[in-house]
Amino acid sequence: MHDAPSGLPEEGRTAPGTHEWYVDSRCTNCDVARQLAPGLIEEIGGRAEVVRQPRDAAELRQMYAAANACHTRSIRPGAGRLDPGQDPFPLALDAHVHLCGHNSTHNAGANSYLLRRPSGTMMMIDTPRWSTALAARYEALGPVTDVLLTHYDHAAHGRAYADRFGARLWIHEGDLEAAPDADRVLRGTEPAVIGDGVVAYPLPGHTLGSVLYVADERYCFSGDSLYWSRTTGDVEVVESVTWYSMAELSASLHRNVDRLRFEWLLPGHGDRKRLPAPEMARRMRELTVRTRTIPEQEVDFTAVRW
Repeated sequence: MHDAPSGLPEEGRTAPGTHEWYVDSRCTNCDVARQLAPGLIEEIGGRAEVVRQPRDAAELRQMYAAANACHTRSIRPGAGRLDPGQDPFPLALDAHVHLCGHNSTHNAGANSYLLRRPSGTMMMIDTPRWSTALAARYEALGPVTDVLLTHYDHAAHGRAYADRFGARLWIHEGDLEAAPDADRVLRGTEPAVIGDGVVAYPLPGHTLGSVLYVADERYCFSGDSLYWSRTTGDVEVVESVTWYSMAELSASLHRNVDRLRFEWLLPGHGDRKRLPAPEMARRMRELTVRTRTIPEQEVDFTAVRW
């Protein structure tokens, strides 16, 4: 949720050996690496650190996934270079959703996704870093018809990807300044059907124009409005990084909680989680009640409960 500091890469806390993986000092503690390489990379002193080297091929694949998702390219294999043949992205989360990887510093290091529709077409939710090679890789999965932006600071590269794909670019009017040339503009606070089985739920709070995109009552692409916290073991709002209004976010949840139904929580920041729909609905109701007591607070990235 914030850009990386400038500067040349440095070695991690412990000098790596020739073949040892490490995290350099550009790390912004965005949590992406820990999502993809749990047990290998952990948070130490407010940043990611390699705590154990990969022991087998499966763990090496996890490390390569983390390295190719890291928006600062801070995860390095010792004195060597990343093997491009080990890049796993786009990475299937199930038969219908892929994680794009290659997170962009210009999008605050956020995760982005590809959603397969029954017709065989795809929708992109938020965007990875821009390159023609990556665009070709993503569209190889199927023609991309829509690029859906969840909010203001995940809007970089939206126009570039939409133009490459010949797709429609979507954003809410509250954050239109971030994509003034969007092809489709969501308005107001009522849900809108934007495709077969896909509903946009405006959710002002994190930003004025934040949106949840829910597909097939199964997948919720939540941007920075909601995420799964490993610290609390629950669905949470990013209360310490709410740019617009915590009170508005609480009101948005109260307005929508009884009509939201999904199994997969797929955020831009924070971990992903799949639960049975009734269990996810219960946790959403409990979160909605909790937000009534969360006060407005100063933005503090270090206070996020990953």
